[in-house]
Amino acid sequence: MAPRTQTGSGRLSRGLLLLWALLGTGLCHVGAEVEGFGQDARTSPPVAELNWTAQLVEETYTNITQKCWEFFVDLMRNVTASELCEWKVISRPYSLLQACLEGWADSLRYGYPNALAEQYIFQSHHRYFHNCTLEHQVYFDPPEDVLLAMIIAPICLIPFLVTLVIWRSKDGKAQP
Repeated sequence: MAPRTQTGSGRLSRGLLLLWALLGTGLCHVGAEVEGFGQDARTSPPVAELNWTAQLVEETYTNITQKCWEFFVDLMRNVTASELCEWKVISRPYSLLQACLEGWADSLRYGYPNALAEQYIFQSHHRYFHNCTLEHQVYFDPPEDVLLAMIIAPICLIPFLVTLVIWRSKDGKAQP
């Protein structure tokens, strides 16, 4: 057996703890037969096969996203009202919420972004960040007709300018 190298910080990830909690509560039903494995055997233990229906996956993801939300709310309790609009302060809890929602959706092959994850993201904005205003002006794309004119005008000018340069260069007189 090859020696095991330690990766990471040595702490169990929150996702692993959440999975353990779900397995402990019986939300995840894993059916697998365990056979005897000796140390001499060059095979690894069988991987648990998941027989999940779409309804079970959705129910599991719903329960997990609720835990992600509760964890986010718990982290946001440490943020004062004056710090709610400071990205340096809220980026960690907000990023952890997104990572939790996206990570579990990927793990369950549920698809991301999805309506449930968007609901929690919108809820976080409505609950915590609705009074945040931008300190600098936000630039939006111009209307489509203005944008089209800005693109077509130079394109139409190019043949005219090329023709003008060629016409002026055919004059046999030397320029002073």
